Amino acid sequence: MVSLPKDFIWGFATASYQIEGSIDKDGRGPSIWDTFCAKPGKIADGSSGVTACDSYNRTAEDIDLLKSLGSQAYRFSIAWSRIIPKGGRNDPINQAGIDHYVKFVDDLLEAGITPFVTLFHWDLPDELDKRYGGLLNREEFPLDFEHYARVMYKALPKVKNWITFNEPWCSSILGYSVGQFAPGRTSNRERNDVGDSSTEPWIVGHNLLVAHGRAVKVYREEFKPTNGGQIAIVLNGDATFPWNPTDPLDVEAANRKIEFAIAWFGDPIYLGHYPESMKKQLGDRLPTFTEEERALVYQSNDFYGMNHYTADYVKHKEGTPAPEDFQGHLQTTFWNWRGDCLGEETQCPWLRPCAPGFRDLLVWLSKRYNYPKIYVTENGTSIKGENDMPREQILEDDFRLNYYDSYVKALATAYTLDGINVGGYFAWSLLDNFEWAEGYETRFGVTYVDYENGQTRYPKKSAKHLKPLFESLVRKD
Repeated sequence: MVSLPKDFIWGFATASYQIEGSIDKDGRGPSIWDTFCAKPGKIADGSSGVTACDSYNRTAEDIDLLKSLGSQAYRFSIAWSRIIPKGGRNDPINQAGIDHYVKFVDDLLEAGITPFVTLFHWDLPDELDKRYGGLLNREEFPLDFEHYARVMYKALPKVKNWITFNEPWCSSILGYSVGQFAPGRTSNRERNDVGDSSTEPWIVGHNLLVAHGRAVKVYREEFKPTNGGQIAIVLNGDATFPWNPTDPLDVEAANRKIEFAIAWFGDPIYLGHYPESMKKQLGDRLPTFTEEERALVYQSNDFYGMNHYTADYVKHKEGTPAPEDFQGHLQTTFWNWRGDCLGEETQCPWLRPCAPGFRDLLVWLSKRYNYPKIYVTENGTSIKGENDMPREQILEDDFRLNYYDSYVKALATAYTLDGINVGGYFAWSLLDNFEWAEGYETRFGVTYVDYENGQTRYPKKSAKHLKPLFESLVRKD
């Protein structure tokens, strides 16, 4: 009988720009996503986070929703530009922004819900991007992030679970290589007239790691002795299977894809250096850690934050890698050499359910990083055509329910049979919300949000399935 540990905690996750709205209320400054959304053609339906789920004004409603679903914890992110509207360490602090999150944390705790707070979920204050290039600046950015982190630790001493950055891969690759996310820099001149996909993403990734290290050092030295608690970064990546498991080059490529997605950040934190496969392909385009930077980054996780959604079959490529290649010189597909398909289609072209891959990746990470405590900080799915269905049909989201069921049971199997050290699980997402470049056309929520009629919330079938699911798996003894 598979199970989960008795101290296991579960809940739902969201991000500030995707749900809060109120982009100029109470002194909030603009973020790079406000600027990016204002550019024609960047967001699928031409929308933005101006209103989103109106969660800034509905914290009580969201807490009531969490309570009704039995949620033990809630992962949300702070909007940096609500706290320091211009972002920098010498810029004014906005007390109204701090007060909002202080009250929200107090209200969550009063409701018996444990907050997991993400400091940065992609919405950099726009002023820092304009002032010195934002994430591209190796000197200024880590210091400004450290300052912002210190302000938040001081303001929220009751928070015991901190996350520095959400998915640095997305900030680096989608923001500075593909150009699909803010600030949209890329070598593709049809998308943007500035950017260098061959160098910038690797610089950004390095700077995010150093900024993470600085924020963790401050927490451990100045706050943890008094407050206790834990802090980590959240990394994302797909599970992989060789396209042809009898071809050693495909086997190697499947491993290399995880290294380019996850170990890019995981290896410096847990092993003290970048993966050899990245050094080999990128050469001097991959920055080198100074001794001070290495010391900041190495061993800077108290737990492993894992965002995971899907899997790929991976086929090696011949020849020389392109300068803008960020995957590790390979190609991905949902079909293998025999024509087997990984899973059913969803609304997202990149996402197909494959719970066995989730278990495999949990084992891969645990073996590589000496079995750290893993919190699954995001996991969930979209449903093909969901946004075009009538509400009654959307609420009967059996596809999502089955996704959660299979993935959570794969997690329990990994704990019971593979010895994985698991601490918690957060379903993505509590609410249908602004899905970045996909706008509002894609829904990930366990709760339907009626954008046309005042952002009213309606829990879907999947929302009500998670409490009994975890009750059946979490050990009582």
